[in-house]
Amino acid sequence: MFVENLKETLSLGKKLSQKLNPQSIILLQGPIGAGKTSLVQGIAQGLSISEEITSPTFALSHHYNSGKIPLIHLDLYRLENVYSAKEVFFSEEEEAIQRKAILVIEWPELIEPVIDNFWKIKISYAKNYGRHYEIRDPKNLLTFS
Repeated sequence: MFVENLKETLSLGKKLSQKLNPQSIILLQGPIGAGKTSLVQGIAQGLSISEEITSPTFALSHHYNSGKIPLIHLDLYRLENVYSAKEVFFSEEEEAIQRKAILVIEWPELIEPVIDNFWKIKISYAKNYGRHYEIRDPKNLLTFS
């Protein structure tokens, strides 16, 4: 799927939010500046979350509780070893289960092997402008148009 700008990225996030359930896990992959946090902002808008959505790169995670479904936004970019990444992930996953929250993870490469049921979204830069999105739902059934 091709997305041309921020407005379309937010719209895609809103559409995606309607397909998610409590305890859904979303793995977001893409280079720096590709729009991972912007997509999360769209998901949050679709969930009617009123808090400002910002990148959790330095905090590692942000929790948002004001929407229809709570949202936990995790960023593993700064973690360099698999043990630290797993420790943070398992802690946040437990919180997501208890709160029936959606868990979105940026830079999930270190922990992907330990997760079973997840959405996977790969974002890449398009040739001249915009972004390409590859979206795989847990059952490989979903297509976005």
